[in-house]
Amino acid sequence: MKKTKLLATLCAGSLLGLGMTNPLQADPAMTITTTRITMETAQRIAQAAIDACRQEGVQVAVTVVDRAGHPQVMLRDVLAMDLTLTISQQKAYTALSFNMPTSEVGARFTDPYSVMKIEGLVASAGGVPITAAGALLGGVGVSGAPSGITDEMCAQAGVDAVSADLEMSAF
Repeated sequence: MKKTKLLATLCAGSLLGLGMTNPLQADPAMTITTTRITMETAQRIAQAAIDACRQEGVQVAVTVVDRAGHPQVMLRDVLAMDLTLTISQQKAYTALSFNMPTSEVGARFTDPYSVMKIEGLVASAGGVPITAAGALLGGVGVSGAPSGITDEMCAQAGVDAVSADLEMSAF
């Protein structure tokens, strides 16, 4: 009896060594599931960022990008310049791409031939990632305040407006 078990174990080990899988193992998944924020959540983030900047006396543009980097919501306050839309989108995309506030991105790239030379990336303050429960969900960028520090404060206020709800939601 012991010889039969030993022989079966050796055969199974040999088959695994030849690249054959254990028939009891499940096949690896062929797709993955990703979590995305809803349009309503993106709107809440954008509006909260606009409201925070209005409290500071400035009118700005806000872009919220989804996990894939696509604009989901763009708002431009009445007196914000048109260019602020483009810059806010680039800040949101950069914050998403590096999963960090854009105010911290520039310090990572000091070489004149660094990645920050890539079109569409902006290393000035005003963009923050949107995360919950350890998952990267998107990015928000703000442009138009006299200071990137104010832009970033408004972007963070947008994320803060939904962070508790995102953390409590079932992923």
